[in-house]
Amino acid sequence: MLSSPSHNTAIALAYPPAIAETCQLVAPSWPLDTAIAVNPWWSLRHQKFNQVAADLETLGRIKCLMPKSFYHGHWGTSIKPEHLVSAARELSFPEDTNALVAYLDEDDTPSPHWHNISDLLDALSEHPRKMSWRDEITQQISQFCGLYFQHPIHIRSTLDQPDQFYRAWLSVARKDRGIQVLMGEKGLHQKFTQLPDCPKILCATVMKEFGDAVNFDDYVHALLIDIHGWSSFLSYKNWQDNFTNTSNALIEQLVSIRLAWDWVLWQQIGQGDPAVYAQLSGRFITQFEEIDSFKVSHRKQQKALWVWQKALEISYQSKLQAQIHSVTVSQVDSPPALQAVFCIDVRSEPMRRALEAQHSDIQTLGFAGFFGLPLEYSFTDSVYRRPQLPGLLYPTIQATQKDRAKTAQTKMRKLRFSQHQKEAFDAAPASLGLVEMFGIFKAAELLKSSFWPANPRQAINELCDDSPFELSRDGDPLYLDQKIDLTVGILTGMGLRNVFAPVVLLLGHGSCTANNPQAAGLDCGACGGQTGEVNVKVLAQLLNDVSIRVGLKSRGINIPEHTQFVAGLHNTTTDKIVCYGEPVPNSLQNWLAAATARAQIQRAGKLGVNIDGDVASQYRQRSQDWAQVRPEWGLADNAAFIVAPRALTRSLDLEGRSFLHDYDWRSDKQFSVLELIMTAPMIVTNWINLQYYASVTDNLIYGSGNKLLHNVVADHIGVFEGNGGDLRIGLSLQSLHDGQNWRHTPLRLNVYIAAPQSAIADIVEKHEMIAQLIDNDWLYLFQVDVETKDITRYYQSNWCPIEYGKIQSETI
Repeated sequence: MLSSPSHNTAIALAYPPAIAETCQLVAPSWPLDTAIAVNPWWSLRHQKFNQVAADLETLGRIKCLMPKSFYHGHWGTSIKPEHLVSAARELSFPEDTNALVAYLDEDDTPSPHWHNISDLLDALSEHPRKMSWRDEITQQISQFCGLYFQHPIHIRSTLDQPDQFYRAWLSVARKDRGIQVLMGEKGLHQKFTQLPDCPKILCATVMKEFGDAVNFDDYVHALLIDIHGWSSFLSYKNWQDNFTNTSNALIEQLVSIRLAWDWVLWQQIGQGDPAVYAQLSGRFITQFEEIDSFKVSHRKQQKALWVWQKALEISYQSKLQAQIHSVTVSQVDSPPALQAVFCIDVRSEPMRRALEAQHSDIQTLGFAGFFGLPLEYSFTDSVYRRPQLPGLLYPTIQATQKDRAKTAQTKMRKLRFSQHQKEAFDAAPASLGLVEMFGIFKAAELLKSSFWPANPRQAINELCDDSPFELSRDGDPLYLDQKIDLTVGILTGMGLRNVFAPVVLLLGHGSCTANNPQAAGLDCGACGGQTGEVNVKVLAQLLNDVSIRVGLKSRGINIPEHTQFVAGLHNTTTDKIVCYGEPVPNSLQNWLAAATARAQIQRAGKLGVNIDGDVASQYRQRSQDWAQVRPEWGLADNAAFIVAPRALTRSLDLEGRSFLHDYDWRSDKQFSVLELIMTAPMIVTNWINLQYYASVTDNLIYGSGNKLLHNVVADHIGVFEGNGGDLRIGLSLQSLHDGQNWRHTPLRLNVYIAAPQSAIADIVEKHEMIAQLIDNDWLYLFQVDVETKDITRYYQSNWCPIEYGKIQSETI
């Protein structure tokens, strides 16, 4: 019979590799207040996408492809016979078109998949329970995690020792007899008292019990999938620690907690029900030997579906490439009347077209939304720090406003009171006391929000005004030469070195929504899930500084004395643009107002806005409506990242589906700017693209479900869907689906770069992570010749002309 782990075992020095290495496969998920899009398969990029898809379906029934009905709906509309034929040839799939179409109407025979011990026990139990073991375990672990990270003082104060997270859970589990009663399992509580105090010993004990089974890492991965939301949050904590060369073992402790639950059930059944134990142990142990064949079975079953996915992607590529082929690039000789630098966000593309339509001499440019400033925003001697840059990077410059101490302190007091009040009402006990106590006041507040809505604005942003910023690094003010170096790099990256308009508009972006815990996901991902307000204000301040302009001149950048840099913000919910600082010329105000009106009408159909009514008012109402679940579509339907001169795309309607980064390789002799684009913005767009992709293909694992049921966890960590279950990450269904149709089409990102092939290839070969994304089919990389419009694809270190059916592509 089974033996209990000894508490006297020498403390293990490290987690077994099957635990430690598998925990590294979980991508991070940022908290609500700094939420950015993340590729949920980022840590699996070293493997082929189709292999990952088969493995994940084997281990956790995760879907990386859409159901057959989805592709059937696109057949004959988006997907044409030539797209399907090309996809089949590229993937070396032998079936003809008729067979592939018939396949969509066939019923699949389910392939075998992995079962954790709790899953097998649920299946083998003869007596129905009020709750399955899977759901009960997820609920118990998830509620503990919420408590642990929301109230650290109460739960950690007596646990000043290593592996504190696991030990705190064990302390709670040993005191909780309710689970034994709820699940009707006499003696269950005693099994928790017998668990080792050290999670490393627990892991070693369990592995020894199962004979150090081969493929034990697959079992660990399956356990992590069971608690994927919290695993992702703890991976984020590890990601942040890596910036400061520190480490934690939180995710290893989390998987130890989940493993402890399976071990407890294994012990419980082994010591209480020999018949069930015999079935359970036989089926569970056998899986370790069979799991490789399970994966092969899923891979075979998905083959034809990958052809349909590829055909859908080819249909988009064909359309975009036909647009590019049709372009006549004309040289503009007249000086620009206005230059406006937008974030590369796909929502900027329609607004750029709308602004350019106001005058032939308006020039727009696309640049990463944090404007190359690795900032951390703070205010008035506060310990508060807010990153304003991509999650891939760490802030190295502090931007602080200090000229309005009394005003900021007053606002901070109000903010803290408001925050504490919110936390009180969000807490579970509030339903029993505070809501009834303040019910009449809350009702009045609700009525006020309904009939006299105000412009919602992120609380910290209220503290940011037009006061000057002080920039520092590691506590020391930035010197003039450091500021000059910073601005030279930014202007070079923008392509602004020789020609400057009288007004250069620096446009960040942000959203404006009410009652939306996931609002940061609609703001600027390049700014760490914040608006770009701080970044554009700082950059405008730098570029308007006379002493910096003198220094720039010595570096070959001559900004005319009359050129004014203006900071502005594009509200992506309403398409309104506001400018900060000194009043701007009337001509600029008129252009911006007209561009807003044009962009609003263009988007009206997607949002159900009546263009015969007061369009601007309808957009404003949407942004202020606390009950509006679809204030805007965010980055839904993103599909391409185009790195090229604006002349290549200016005449094209790209339907708000393309990230546009301006780039002219002729002024980038060392290709350092191109390398920066391919290692930063291209990675960010991949993260955005695959977060949307995954949230559609499997919203249960990679999305956050129905936002009407969301409850915020620990004020900012994330959301539950309802009052429990796993932490939900990713996008809600309302951000992807309008109730009848998907608003996002899951396509892998198509990257088009206008630069010499040799330069692109050199950069890919230099950076392993880029090569992995390309060669393992996580994105497509194309080169565009601006002169001839010829397009070639880079794959497996080879350049292939785009002639579908002839190029060598991924094999499945």
